[in-house]
Amino acid sequence: MIGLALWLAFTAQAGVPVFDTAVTPTKPLTAGRAAAPMDDTCDEPVLLIASGPVRDAARTQAYGRAVAASGLYQQLGGYELIAARPVDMLEGSAQFTTVIVRFPCRANALAFWNSQVYQGQLKALRSNPAAADVTVAIYPEAPLRADMVGKVGDNPYSASFDASAVPQTPAGKP
Repeated sequence: MIGLALWLAFTAQAGVPVFDTAVTPTKPLTAGRAAAPMDDTCDEPVLLIASGPVRDAARTQAYGRAVAASGLYQQLGGYELIAARPVDMLEGSAQFTTVIVRFPCRANALAFWNSQVYQGQLKALRSNPAAADVTVAIYPEAPLRADMVGKVGDNPYSASFDASAVPQTPAGKP
């Protein structure tokens, strides 16, 4: 307790701005998005992001077309947020791929990744040898800043997408 009081006193002296709830609204700890999305609900959209340097552009493009044609995105409520090619290359190499897919929840993103179709067929199109050295991760969406409320749409999902309808690979086995 004394440590907290000292820390508060030192930050006040150092000119660190005070947390003002009128400027920075807070959420109760029990509110959604206080932590990573839960597995048991499908009401917190997530982003599956794959990015990395491309080794074989033709195979990487064929893989992307095959994933889009597989129907998995449609079944699980996933859709790409960016086009395959940048409008402007501001820095770095054009031989780099980035795919951002929005899913209605973590469970559906994992259902896509662990599906028999993806692990058994689609992933093989970019593997052995690797067409691209990609890193793939799932991120929660960042909450909208208070100054943007009313200026940007909320993008809620208005339909349900049943992840249990997509056959899965055994845990940990592609």
